[in-house]
Amino acid sequence: MSVALGFAEVFGRQPAATGVAPGRVNLIGEHTDYNGGAVLPAALARTTRIALAPSDTQHLNIKSTRFDTLTMRACGSAKQDDWTDYAAGAVAKATELGWLRGGADLYIDSDVPDGAGVSSSAALITAILRGAAELVGITPDPVKLAQHARAVENDYIGMPCGIMDQMAIGLADPGKALALDTRDLSYEILEIPAEWGFATLHSGIRRELADGRYKLRFEECQHASEQLGTSTLCRLTPAQGKAMLALPEALLKRIRHVTSEHSRTVRASAAMKANDLETFATLMNESHRSYTQDFEASTPEIDALLEDARKTGVQGARLTGGGFGGCFVVLHHAAQLDAWVDQFLARHPDVWRI
Repeated sequence: MSVALGFAEVFGRQPAATGVAPGRVNLIGEHTDYNGGAVLPAALARTTRIALAPSDTQHLNIKSTRFDTLTMRACGSAKQDDWTDYAAGAVAKATELGWLRGGADLYIDSDVPDGAGVSSSAALITAILRGAAELVGITPDPVKLAQHARAVENDYIGMPCGIMDQMAIGLADPGKALALDTRDLSYEILEIPAEWGFATLHSGIRRELADGRYKLRFEECQHASEQLGTSTLCRLTPAQGKAMLALPEALLKRIRHVTSEHSRTVRASAAMKANDLETFATLMNESHRSYTQDFEASTPEIDALLEDARKTGVQGARLTGGGFGGCFVVLHHAAQLDAWVDQFLARHPDVWRI
């Protein structure tokens, strides 16, 4: 069923606008986006679709196909630590931009899994903002739209994320990757070589970025940046590289991860352009090792899954997303990928393919 039909069934009228946005998987470049570094995400085929219409009330009525009930929230209400916060925050931003006035009815249908590290929240916010822009006949600049979507997460939700997710969702299509420099938002769209096969697999371990661990890593990076007098922790000068050796061990490890991850991501983008699968895969494996040992954002269960993945044939494997659970991404030769995935899932029944 289309979101327009679903909206009509729930609200008894036709929607005034629709919006769609994909999820994303980050191939390499973790926690570098808020440290002025490079990232390389790709869009997923899974999408979040919304339909909406303004109302004469001062309420936001939200219906998602994932839940039986309809939720009503007052316009401008504070965060309630509920999934509807993302919708309410997006509507508040659209109102601030002049794209909405008063209340609205909102219908949501999504196959982007939440708590998986594939940007379900950014997809929902972006889809709502696109729909709201359509209401007033605006086609927003994708970079500006990404900045608005990030502001919802930073300012309303209180999640100190970088801009990678929103940029990937707004600029990349499935089958393509976004080589993004978050220092100045310059980017290049890269074709993923046809011979390469990426698969995104859910570990079976749900993670919540709002549980504090992501924020703690963000704060550690911010503290390290303050101590070194930089806003781009990924790109230290020789003097700053020397000064970091005097920092506490935890901060030193976080710096080691983001600086080395930035370098790996730059090299990975070059490897993709050169169709050098072996180098790209090696960089993925090194990335996960750094994510585990220096950023300390993996789990023993996920480390074991990735070890098995490598032993049974894939060239590269790494945890993707904010960490502490969710999805991992593997790289294999495209012709062999599906058979490998079937065998891997048979051995690990709690894992599933995104």
